[in-house]
Amino acid sequence: MLLPTLRRALAALLVAAPLVAQDTTSRGVRIGLTYDPGTKPGVVLLPVSGARGDSIRAIVQRDLDLGDRVNAIVLDGSAAQEAARASGPNWPLLARLGAAAAVALTPTPSGVHLAVYNVATKQTALVKDFPSSAAPDSRAWRAALHRISDELEEAFTGVRGISSTRVAFERGRRIWVVDSDGEGAMPVSEPGTPISPAWHPNGSTIAYASYLPAGISVLDLASGRSRTLVNGPGVFISPIFTPDGGSVVYAHGVDQGVDLYIASLSGGGGRRLSVGRGSDNVSPSFSPDGRRIAFMSGRAGHPEIYTMDADGTNVDLLTPLAFGENPYRASPDWSPDGRLVAFQSMIAGNFQILTINLRDRSLKQLTSDGRNEDPSWAPDGRHLTFVSTRTGSRQLWVLDIESGRTRQLTRGAAVRLPAWSPRLGAE
Repeated sequence: MLLPTLRRALAALLVAAPLVAQDTTSRGVRIGLTYDPGTKPGVVLLPVSGARGDSIRAIVQRDLDLGDRVNAIVLDGSAAQEAARASGPNWPLLARLGAAAAVALTPTPSGVHLAVYNVATKQTALVKDFPSSAAPDSRAWRAALHRISDELEEAFTGVRGISSTRVAFERGRRIWVVDSDGEGAMPVSEPGTPISPAWHPNGSTIAYASYLPAGISVLDLASGRSRTLVNGPGVFISPIFTPDGGSVVYAHGVDQGVDLYIASLSGGGGRRLSVGRGSDNVSPSFSPDGRRIAFMSGRAGHPEIYTMDADGTNVDLLTPLAFGENPYRASPDWSPDGRLVAFQSMIAGNFQILTINLRDRSLKQLTSDGRNEDPSWAPDGRHLTFVSTRTGSRQLWVLDIESGRTRQLTRGAAVRLPAWSPRLGAE
């Protein structure tokens, strides 16, 4: 069970009244912005009034920048004030800056008021009120602002942002979570031997493996309570929830070899899926439709990535057999859009992150600095987190696979085995 202070903090983060849009506009609304195809729409965040106005503006502006789909135009000093005159937005200035839209956030006694302006049409494109009872500067308050950022990104680009997502990872024999912008890192399990965290599709539960005692457990994040799903002799590793959230697939072995099993959350023990015949079969990852599983297997004499049907049939080699220096492919993760599988591969003596295209089996190397392992996709299918030693210590990094932009996500003690959450909060 979680320590009381940690339990209260995480419960507040998950269940405190979020900033929820209160209007009649349907989800997924697009704002008719005009900008060149292949470019990112320029967006100006106008100055925000109030004691915490600068913090609100900075958080949302940073979120839009980290999403890599919007060009967050930064204005300071007199330019910022001139862009937001008392009579309304300064359309000529915004146009000269290359802005397709301007965003005005106004704190209110009950939350935040949002107005979005279309610079090309010189009209108000969207108005929403976001009520919240979260205490200012609390984790729930930051999470609520992240949700505003995600809605803005969806309105501008048609793709919902990932600012309100989190990454789970293992550090110091505990499971931790960190916000997608690197803030708010905190442990969510008691000290022990938990490893390999995996998110439930609803974002409120994490499955994990442990060595002592050996087994697979599930942790409820709001209450901090965990329960054992399966246990026994041997090794239990790399759990993952089925896409419907009703079961967990995991790797288990006692004597020779490790195979994949599936166990229902309602109980009843595990049922074997893979037939490895003494080889190690680990690290399952579901296709988005739940019909196929990617996994690592040593059945060819060295680790490669395979796929199989969800019932364990129709096994197929995914990665091309390599006969070079220490061929070793591991830790597959299937992208949310179903197009790619990311994995780690031994190249010139170090692990690097690659993707394989499911359509034509083409490979693309994404990293080259240091040792890079254990990729995990963000729900937007564009960003990956992974463990890297490029700064000397094993830390989490985030990569935008389209632009190649990278950023460090964690700092401090070494980490491993990240898992990016699904989208959190109301959709």
